[in-house]
Amino acid sequence: MRKDYKKLMVIGSGPIVIGQAAEFDFSGSQACRSLREEGYKTILVNSNPATIQTDPETADKVYIEPMQADMVAKIIEKEGVDGIVSGMGGQTALNICSELAEKGYLEKYGAKLVGTQPEAIARSEDRELFKETMEQIGEPVPKSMPANSIQEALEAVKYIGKYPVLVRPAYTLGGTGGGIAYNEAELVDICARGLAYSRIHQVLIEESVLGWKEFEYEVMRDSKDNCIIVCNMENLDAMGIHTGESIVCAPCLTLSDEDHQRFRTASLKIIRALGIEGGCNVQFALDPVTKDYRVIEVNPRVSRSSALASKATGYPIARVATKIAVGYTLDEIPNKITGNTYAAFEPTIDYIVVKIPRWPFDKFRTVDRHLGTQMKSTGEMMSIGRTFEEALLKGLRSLEIGVDGLDPVDMTDEEIHEEFRNATDRRIFAIGEALRRGWKVEDIAKETCWDIFFVKKLRNIVDMENRLRNEELTDDLLKAAKNMGFADMTIARLVKKDHWDIRSMREKAGIVPVYKMVDTCAAEFAAETPYFYSTYNGVSSEVPANDEKKRVVLIGGGPIRIGQGIEFDYCCVHGVMALQEEGVEAIMINNNPETVSTDYDISDRLYFEPLELEDVLNIIKEEKADGVICQYGGQTSVNLAIDVEKGLKGTKTKVLGTSPDQMDVAEDRKRFTDLMRKLGIKQPKSGTAYSYEEAEKIAEDIEYPVLVRPSYVLGGRGMEIVYSAEELKTYMDTAVKVSRNHPVLIDKYLTEAIEIDVDSVCDGEDVYIGGIMEHIEYAGCHSGDATMVLPPFTLPQKAIDEIVEINTKVALSLNIVGLMNLQLAYKDGEIWMIEANPRASRTVPFISKATGVPLAKIGVKVMLGRKLKEFGLKGYRAIDHYAIKASVFPFLKLPGVDSILTPEMKSTGEVMGIDADFDTAAYKAFAAAGNELPTSGGVYFTVNDHDKPAALEIAKEFVQMGFKIYATKGTSTYFREHGVENTACFKNDENMKPNAIGLMRDGDINLVINTPSQHSGAVRDGHRMRRLAVELEIPFITTINGAKVAVGAIKVGRKNEIGVKSMQEFHGLV
Repeated sequence: MRKDYKKLMVIGSGPIVIGQAAEFDFSGSQACRSLREEGYKTILVNSNPATIQTDPETADKVYIEPMQADMVAKIIEKEGVDGIVSGMGGQTALNICSELAEKGYLEKYGAKLVGTQPEAIARSEDRELFKETMEQIGEPVPKSMPANSIQEALEAVKYIGKYPVLVRPAYTLGGTGGGIAYNEAELVDICARGLAYSRIHQVLIEESVLGWKEFEYEVMRDSKDNCIIVCNMENLDAMGIHTGESIVCAPCLTLSDEDHQRFRTASLKIIRALGIEGGCNVQFALDPVTKDYRVIEVNPRVSRSSALASKATGYPIARVATKIAVGYTLDEIPNKITGNTYAAFEPTIDYIVVKIPRWPFDKFRTVDRHLGTQMKSTGEMMSIGRTFEEALLKGLRSLEIGVDGLDPVDMTDEEIHEEFRNATDRRIFAIGEALRRGWKVEDIAKETCWDIFFVKKLRNIVDMENRLRNEELTDDLLKAAKNMGFADMTIARLVKKDHWDIRSMREKAGIVPVYKMVDTCAAEFAAETPYFYSTYNGVSSEVPANDEKKRVVLIGGGPIRIGQGIEFDYCCVHGVMALQEEGVEAIMINNNPETVSTDYDISDRLYFEPLELEDVLNIIKEEKADGVICQYGGQTSVNLAIDVEKGLKGTKTKVLGTSPDQMDVAEDRKRFTDLMRKLGIKQPKSGTAYSYEEAEKIAEDIEYPVLVRPSYVLGGRGMEIVYSAEELKTYMDTAVKVSRNHPVLIDKYLTEAIEIDVDSVCDGEDVYIGGIMEHIEYAGCHSGDATMVLPPFTLPQKAIDEIVEINTKVALSLNIVGLMNLQLAYKDGEIWMIEANPRASRTVPFISKATGVPLAKIGVKVMLGRKLKEFGLKGYRAIDHYAIKASVFPFLKLPGVDSILTPEMKSTGEVMGIDADFDTAAYKAFAAAGNELPTSGGVYFTVNDHDKPAALEIAKEFVQMGFKIYATKGTSTYFREHGVENTACFKNDENMKPNAIGLMRDGDINLVINTPSQHSGAVRDGHRMRRLAVELEIPFITTINGAKVAVGAIKVGRKNEIGVKSMQEFHGLV
């Protein structure tokens, strides 16, 4: 039965990083709802403004503060918290709780950890303790030995007996710093890195089970020792590839019943021995030949796999784990989906679920694409079908990587062999290609270490391709292809027709999908929460008919990737809420298992489907929807708008909000430039080139530097600043394929302009400006990566008035109904238009949290016909505090990527610092983003000539605070001439001491200020130093404005009198 707590705190997972994506926002949000159902007062702490979790409605008090034990302790003290839920915020929350216990804060404030206790966490997280526990209960684990130094690591290998060995750092996330060593040189290299990343400077050297099959079991246990298995999952890739990087299917398809029973028994034995209360995930490795197995690891918390298991089965793991944490047992918790079974009832599934990761390699041309034990994917998608083939093909086209199924790839036989031996993100396509060339199924399975069952499934797909290519397309053949999961697009490509023709042929023959329900119990009981997937293998649909209410379909954002993150999921959830508040049924289409929008009780009906034209149109028709919203799912949904409108001609369904044609005016360069001319708004000179020769001529007319990019992109893919004709040639040769259909856009690059973002809502008559944000970095750093300040902190009032006027003019002339984002630049007293986005932008959640006005909700209400006047909103008013958004980057996880910021977006997540005082807000933003600013020590300056006078003033402030100054020769001489004492350093390529790299390694330099001069060579020169700063986690600042802000923040950090304040207090709701 439940225990009494006055106030419970849920600790979130902070910004989205590789290895810790939105799955914890989903579990944490579910946990907060679960606690409030029980009448507990809840306090939520999370530094991430982009997620719906930090919405003021999620908990009684929401704190957006840095995720540090000392800050969390201040909140515990202020709020009088007596219970802390640690298992919902991934590794971040677990580490904070361990630290709160170690530093004595828990004892001091009388707060207890709720749910799995520190001893149980240590038994799973601490490699030695885990090994001992497993040996006591007779469960086999890989031979291993901990090492606290490289010498000890070498001794560990002697004990294990042979290479390869696995290196796993203790207490890290998503395999950070780990790897596989095949020889001594590799061992030394990986251990040096791993020891640096581990919180306790320890790595585990472990026997290799490479090539064994990997299985996972998701288990629940309560305090009375009731246990159930929620579901099991199988990785298609063998051991050696992180489960977060592998294609996964549920349930296990190649496991014999005997092995399943062995794993089942072992899982229950393990969760009991570890004493975990709530959810946990057990990973096994199975030798396919000898049938030996090993227990690889246990996550004593809700994990990435739990989010997948929840969505795959409909069993709300986080909700149940939270109830267990406060004292309920499994037989006391009702299953919300069926309404009449309990959480002690094991789910059964009568369909196949496939998860495929989404990698950011399209953003980083230099990155090493090989998959291994360290995660590189930013997100994932999930698909559901009645057969493996159907689920897989739906999955591949949900990734939005430009494929519509098992597409052909251009590879030589040798490249295919290499791909089989050392997998990258292209492996599954390589297997398809090998099968098309007639390679033997057995050989492929052996070389890839895949189970032959899955290779045969891919062969079925290739056989069907051949039939479509070679036979006449009859209704029967079309039906067979659709049953297997082929998209209209794929069929059209193979039979050389248009996809609209295939669609009409299909509809004439009555070949349409049916929609089946995910009900946790294989239809044994009636389900109450509607959650569907499509299949062509079925008789009747299970969608209930309800004609009393209006229905609106919301198109979601798909898998999380760089450039399209969780911000859009926040907008979708707010969209759903707004529809429901207005009495309209909200229907969600999305395929991302990690997010809140795909939770079972958010929308009225949820469809887990690819966000492709065919699938979206099928659902809208099935639902006979009144409207569809394309503004909230990022570029994914915007790109569908024109075709969705075309496909709905002659039906009652309308595209709500700004018309697709007006959206196109903003996206199409020529139409937009014409509009700007008409309105008299300045734009940087630009041109469109269809060949290299044209590009060269345009660039000369405009004058270098210029900004070049392909047309129609999101997140600035392939965008670069080019400083000379030869750089332009390199760009055109390597970065883009220019053609008649795909021109390259060239703009004048405004050097040292201040960039501004504006988000607003328009109802066709009035415009409300939600916020004006000033970037700290100069224009030319992608707005998704920039540090932004709301309200503007250096712009004169005259400029702000002009921005308001421009925004109002543009919104009204584009006939915006809903949301709009403008990007502007300010230089020498003039405002320039960069671009207009007629959709929800990634800054909507940030502004909504900072101001307390939910823009995304108001946008939907406006689309339904309400007016801004009704909400009392018009014009612009500044807030009385500062909110600063800072970005978080994946450089640590992606070796080979330069950390300089460019027009191409690189960040995976964001944090917010909020305070009445500007410098304090900046300190919080830096701290939350993981840039620990030093309060003493050494600062290294290397700045271009233009920045020297400003850098001098900054250096003086550092000297006053007692910092030691280091600088490169030129900067050093300039400083000395102007009275600032400093130590001169050699350039890194001069190989003389002292140099920056040596001083950084020795811990003498604690902050780097590096502003490269205006050409790409200088940018490349600092690459090694920047890379080292990333690896040693030394804060790194590449703009003078950023350095000025850092000085203010450091002053705040030195005083150490920082307060905490909840969103509710900022919005005056208390």
